[in-house]
Amino acid sequence: MGPVDTLLSPVILFFVLGVLAAAVRSDLAIPEAIAKAMSLFLMAAIGLKGGVQVSEAGLSKGMMAAGLAGLVLSFVLPFLAFAALRHLGRLDGLNASAVAACYGSVSVVTFATASEALVRGGIGPAGYMVAVLAIMETPAIVSGMLLAQRSAQGHRRPGGQLWREVLFNGSVVLLLGSFTIGAIIGKAKYEPIAPMFTGLWSGVLCLFLLDMGLIAVRRLRDSRAISLRLGMLAIVLPLVNGCIGALVARAVGLDVGSAAAFSILAASASYIAVPAAMRLALPKADPGLYLSMSLAITFPFNIVFGIPLFTALSTALAR
Repeated sequence: MGPVDTLLSPVILFFVLGVLAAAVRSDLAIPEAIAKAMSLFLMAAIGLKGGVQVSEAGLSKGMMAAGLAGLVLSFVLPFLAFAALRHLGRLDGLNASAVAACYGSVSVVTFATASEALVRGGIGPAGYMVAVLAIMETPAIVSGMLLAQRSAQGHRRPGGQLWREVLFNGSVVLLLGSFTIGAIIGKAKYEPIAPMFTGLWSGVLCLFLLDMGLIAVRRLRDSRAISLRLGMLAIVLPLVNGCIGALVARAVGLDVGSAAAFSILAASASYIAVPAAMRLALPKADPGLYLSMSLAITFPFNIVFGIPLFTALSTALAR
């Protein structure tokens, strides 16, 4: 699977369509309720299919190794991002903490798009990577709060509401819940509902990526907080994180497809779960910074360039 094949896939082309439509200020839009429904559908489909695959293959050393590696990586990456954001991006400690937390967590949509591309290329990731995805969502939030303690103001100590947001975040609950359901029912009981979750998968993902393209450009256009330095870091950070992820995946012995997915997860940045938690933990941090960097710059970069790049890197390391 080469870069051209990835760029010419339907999901990427729909994302590009959204970017172009927003760039020319078209009134094209997908209602928020429909966009949320598509998001719920994609997360449920990802979890179910992953759980069914695990039920067929059973628990493995690869699953345990990938889960532990993902947990550690998600906790550590924000500290590296924080240093870069402070010294190169010249951000204050509070905002650097919030942005760093986003770059230690993951993007479900980036994972979904990457999985689609990898399956089309004949190197689909193992089903347990869905569990790794869920594991990697929350440790970065804890890291962000620890980093924020260095800030002189604006930090609110973790309370019940925040920990509830972290541990029972909707995307985490749906991903792990649907993954568990898939593992319980197995392939035979999944087949009756497969037309819904498998047959509609690609079409819904195309429309969701169209919406993401529209939002990314409009968010970037409306942002006043992104400097050239921060814009560059929004590209450099996923490159560094993705390379670290590829090396870690190789070290724990993941297959090519799973290693590529792991690398792409490491390169992605959260624009849903972490921002929601940061609004509670760091209310004085600027949402325009962490949302614009993760959603308007890093997300498009990973969708168009990161997926083929980290797939090629993981393939090369496996030789």
